[in-house]
This record gives sequence, C-alpha cells and structure tokens, in this order.
Amino acid sequence: MIKVIRIEENIFEENERIATEVRKILKEKNILSFNIMGSPGSGKTEFIEKTLSLLNNEIRFGIVEGDIEGKIDAERIEKYNVPIIQINTGGSCHLDANMLKRAILNLPLDEIDIIFVENVGNLVCPAEFEIGTEKNIIIYSITEGDDKVIKYPLIFRVSQICILNKIDLLQYVEFNMEKFENNLKNISPSTFLIKLSAKSGENFQIWIDYLKKLKREKN
Repeated sequence: MIKVIRIEENIFEENERIATEVRKILKEKNILSFNIMGSPGSGKTEFIEKTLSLLNNEIRFGIVEGDIEGKIDAERIEKYNVPIIQINTGGSCHLDANMLKRAILNLPLDEIDIIFVENVGNLVCPAEFEIGTEKNIIIYSITEGDDKVIKYPLIFRVSQICILNKIDLLQYVEFNMEKFENNLKNISPSTFLIKLSAKSGENFQIWIDYLKKLKREKN
C-alpha cells in the first residue's frame, strides 16, 4: 500500500498557522505592517528609503530585509538609524511566515509604529505565501512593461496597494498606461494604485499622505 503525503498542502497550512501568530503579535503591539513585493530592480529599496527620508522623524519604523544572500539593501537603509533585521533565505525565492516571526521577535516592537518587510525580488513565489503582515504592496516599474498584470495576476490580486514606480521614465519607454490600469482593474478592482517616482519624488506625497491615513486609522 502506498501512502501519499501532500507536502505542499502541509507546508501552506503550517505557514498560515504561523502567519496567524505573526498577525497576533503585531496586532497586540498596534504595529502597521507591509509586505513589499516586486521584481529585482523595481525600486523596492529606493521606495523604502524615500519613505524613511520623509517620515523617519515623525514615525518609528522597523525594517526586515529579505534576500537570498547578502545584505546590500540593509546596508543602504542603515544610514536612517532604524532597527533592521536581514533575512537570508539561502536559496528560497520568498519569505515565509516563520522567517518573519523569527525576525520580528528580534526587533524592539515596543519602539516601532510601522514595519516594512522587503520580500525577495520576484513576481511569483512571494505572492503564494502569507507572512502575517497587514498589507501587501506590489512595487512595479514601468520599465517592466504594461503586460505583467496579465502574466503574473496573483501578486497583483493579493496586493492591497500597487505602486507604479519610475513614472519619470515614461517618455523614454513604451508603456501603455491605459492598458495597465484596465488590466489591474480587471484582475484586482480593489487594489489601490499610486503612480509615482521614488527617485525624482514625483507624486510621492500621495503615498506619504496615504500612509499617514492608514496609520491614523490603525490608532
């Protein structure tokens, strides 16, 4: 007799159980948390840096950086003097709830209002694993083309916020804004779209105002 063990189901069930624990920990500390996903080069770290540069004196941040190897992004953020935990997955293409739980338990949670978790860079695996954060953000660059909502729908569907980054490059690349917005609306009509440039600062205040609004609602 052959016994079949559905490992994938067990993995997802265990991950969801731990994600629930993470949510409980963060809720008890009244921390607003964001899972920031996106392709390598989409501007995830620059987006975090820009946010910190504008709000670090007003809001207490904590950062969790996820990478397969290295700590380059954490070193970029270090200058803002916020608590940072680096997670190296050693090959895994995403963070999971257990990784985040271990990370946040090493942060000074009583001294943090908002946690940004920068997930491993890709448009597939991070979308499949809940990690226990309150909001998912997809950072998407116009340099990636206007068709990826159709090609990778899950990551847009699970994200409450879509940051369309690098709009300062619109004049230099072929990008059909109407097509992108229509695709996003069809795939995930409730996803809140913000079009900005983390580098130039164009429209970035829209994100800052929205983040402040979410924090006020959290309190």
